[in-house]
Amino acid sequence: MEDPYRDQMSLAKGARDIAKEAKRHAVKKVNKVVDRASDEYAGRNYSRFENNEDEGGDDNYYYHQDGQAQRDDDEGSSDATEGHDDEDEIYEGEYQGVPTGAADGHVQVAIGQPVADGMKDKRELEKEREADEEELAQQYELIIQECGHGRFQWQLFFVLGLALMSDGVEVFVVGFVLPSAETDMCVPNSGAGWLGSVVYLGMMVGAFFWGGLSDKVGRRQCLLVCMSVNGFFAFLSSFVQGYGTFLFCRMLSGFGIGGAVPIVFSYFAEFLAREKRGEHLSWLCMFWMVGGIYASAMAWAIIPHYGWSFSMGSAYQFHSWRVFVVVCALPCVSAVVALTFMPESPRFYLEMGKHDEAWMVLKQIHDTNMRARGEPEKVFTVNRIKIPKHLDELVEMQSESANPAAKVLFRIQNELHGIWRTFLKCWDYPVKDNTVKLAVVWFSLSFGYYGLSVWFPDVIKHLQADEYASRVKMHNNERIEDFTFNFTLENQIHYNGVFINDRFVSMKFKSVTFIDSTFQSCYFEDVSSIGSYFKNCTIIEAFFYNTDIDDSKFIGSSVINSTFALNKTGCQMTFEDDYSAYWVYFINFLGTLAVLPGNIVSALLMDKVGRLSMLGGSMVLSGISCFFLWFGTSESMMIAMLCLYNGLSISAWNSLDVVTAELYPTDRRGTGFGFCNAMCKLAAVLGNLIFGSLVGISKSIPILLASSVLVCGGLVGLRLPDTRGNVLM
Repeated sequence: MEDPYRDQMSLAKGARDIAKEAKRHAVKKVNKVVDRASDEYAGRNYSRFENNEDEGGDDNYYYHQDGQAQRDDDEGSSDATEGHDDEDEIYEGEYQGVPTGAADGHVQVAIGQPVADGMKDKRELEKEREADEEELAQQYELIIQECGHGRFQWQLFFVLGLALMSDGVEVFVVGFVLPSAETDMCVPNSGAGWLGSVVYLGMMVGAFFWGGLSDKVGRRQCLLVCMSVNGFFAFLSSFVQGYGTFLFCRMLSGFGIGGAVPIVFSYFAEFLAREKRGEHLSWLCMFWMVGGIYASAMAWAIIPHYGWSFSMGSAYQFHSWRVFVVVCALPCVSAVVALTFMPESPRFYLEMGKHDEAWMVLKQIHDTNMRARGEPEKVFTVNRIKIPKHLDELVEMQSESANPAAKVLFRIQNELHGIWRTFLKCWDYPVKDNTVKLAVVWFSLSFGYYGLSVWFPDVIKHLQADEYASRVKMHNNERIEDFTFNFTLENQIHYNGVFINDRFVSMKFKSVTFIDSTFQSCYFEDVSSIGSYFKNCTIIEAFFYNTDIDDSKFIGSSVINSTFALNKTGCQMTFEDDYSAYWVYFINFLGTLAVLPGNIVSALLMDKVGRLSMLGGSMVLSGISCFFLWFGTSESMMIAMLCLYNGLSISAWNSLDVVTAELYPTDRRGTGFGFCNAMCKLAAVLGNLIFGSLVGISKSIPILLASSVLVCGGLVGLRLPDTRGNVLM
């Protein structure tokens, strides 16, 4: 009796084991998907991620509180059945039904079991998310180290360098195009200078908007859109004729490029390991210098060539400065094309809960670098990455029956609200103190840099104007009859002159002023005038044919029985025989090139000296160097001071970019960086206005103002937390 009974029990046990194995294999594929989704909601109690760098295969292990390591592979047990033995009737992945009491809304939680998210308060959930963020930061650092630093990072380096180069070009285009555009479009003195302010205001709004949006929809996507906006409107601005339309296009161009700096540094930092981040972000800053050199060289080569232009009648003029604007849009177009081949930041994907997308990008980085090293057989060992807990937010839904315009407006409103909510997080503890200090440092450094950048060239122009005025030729009480002028008159003043039956044919007036003079029966044909006027003169029976002499050139003068035929419309501009334009562009070229040694030094010493020491030291030295401006009494000395100042200040800019990218966590890195960069552009506008109004008035005020602001900003920068040894949160 015992043997049949034992056989019957063995048969039943075997059947049960077969059924268990069959069911296990049936749900195996389902568990792969379910486990990934359940990690976000399950109540696992992970210990802090072990920072073990000795064994490359440990990245795909999680550690429970009891210290026992469990491999996180495809056949790992699910949370619902963890702790059951093989004899239990509950199988892995099996749906266990609704717990007792759940139907009437009263769920009892067993002691020692995880509590559902719905039964926790917001503060408790936020603490859990912070713990998840710290664990993810440690794990992500190890994964990036496993992926290595190689071909992929260098490809991304040059692509993002083109975008940063476009930002540098945009800043320099404003100063180079401003005089030519205002002359070509006949802008009165009251409207002069608006171009620089409008572009910087557009960049200020763009930095905040695109930086905040990159935390919501992604780094790559936002950078593509903002660079496309910049390229389109920069190209369009080269063809418009009205000054108002030109200002509008340049403002939108500035709005687009405003997102380049905050997104580029946030984007690239998330692909770099801790020991590489400071150095390579500093090398990336060199592309801003390359953009300045490119703009200076193109302006030097293109703008002074008046012959590089064409016209369609007298209404449409396409001068050389417009060709320069088109050429300066090429780096932006190249950046847009190259960005289409780059992936999104995997760190951003993980922040958004997109585990699979992040894993694919990380595997692409690993495989690309390993192939470049000659190790294509090396396998990417990471199976699963920690995803932080997502807190539910109340989002208003739009009706499906709404018209497309209403849907677009609703989407825009929703994104703006999201950007604002993220911005408010930058003022939460402990990020609030860092935001205030960073804003002060960005503002002070930008105010001193852009203010002096405006003041230096204007002072040099002022010195040139004084020298030019000292060489003016004076002609008093002259009387000229029956003479033909077919050559250029330059830098002359004629007092009480009498011109009778004279011919002015195919000639130019350049900085020529006639005061209390008389022109009787004179003939003017094909005459161009630049900076030339007739003050308190009398013009009798004169004939003007194909000239640009109009009412604006006659100041307090009387025109009697004179004829004007085929007058040139618009403002005439020429750079022939004008070497001052070459000189201005050459000065900017030298000033930009002077930052090259500072760039190299800051990149090599960023991780050795430290971000804060380099930031504070560079700003203080820049402030001290301003005092050497007392000795700038000539053009050559002022150029030397400009190069010295630029070379000392560039290390502060590089350090500030690195510190800002490292201080903010991933969920608000773009927003925080965008806000700081917006403060930078606001300071640039104020610096342009304040320092520009002091040109030719006083040296002491600009020097003391710039020095005090830079030194104070440097001292505040030293109070920032050191991020050299931190992982990227």
